[in-house]
Amino acid sequence: MSIKPKKNKCTGTGKAKGFDSCGGMFYERTYGLCNKCYSKWLLNTPEGREKLSNATIKATSERKEVERERKQSQQRKRLRTQLTTTRNKCHEYIRERDKGKPCVSCGTPWNPTFQAGHLYKAELYSSLKFDERNVHGQCKGCNLHKNGNEQKYAERVHLRIGHEGKAQLDQDAIKYKQESFKWDAEELKKVYEYYKEKLKLLKD
Repeated sequence: MSIKPKKNKCTGTGKAKGFDSCGGMFYERTYGLCNKCYSKWLLNTPEGREKLSNATIKATSERKEVERERKQSQQRKRLRTQLTTTRNKCHEYIRERDKGKPCVSCGTPWNPTFQAGHLYKAELYSSLKFDERNVHGQCKGCNLHKNGNEQKYAERVHLRIGHEGKAQLDQDAIKYKQESFKWDAEELKKVYEYYKEKLKLLKD
């Protein structure tokens, strides 16, 4: 059995106590006032105007926060897209540069399925993600199924960049891992254009 709603008289209560209300009977009231009288109270009394102002400030603040979060989300999405685009261009260059060379880690003869493998992992050494000293043609077996075959990679990479180059890369890896590095849109754009130009020169 449902309980039938009861109408109540429009008369101010709480902050609206004493307000000159209409006295009609209504189902819905705020501070004891019907919607029409409540609107009048908001606009025509110091207490009402204060409440209205606070509500406006709160709503504005919430809208600004939602908008800020929306913009930040869009920026993160654009950055992820740009990271992927830059990575693809870098890897395309590495595969073209190392075409015909054996796998950097195991020496398997080159074939078209070779990938761009990192000595220092891209997810751990963000600043070396696009460093061409750190990225070389690698067979799928080493890159995907042997976790990059790191030990053999480290032993043989000097054949590509020399002993001094390997020593410098190791020093940079130690230095960079201690730093908190994040790619921004401007830097990613520069890296993309760099590899785009180098790839063009290789293919010309």
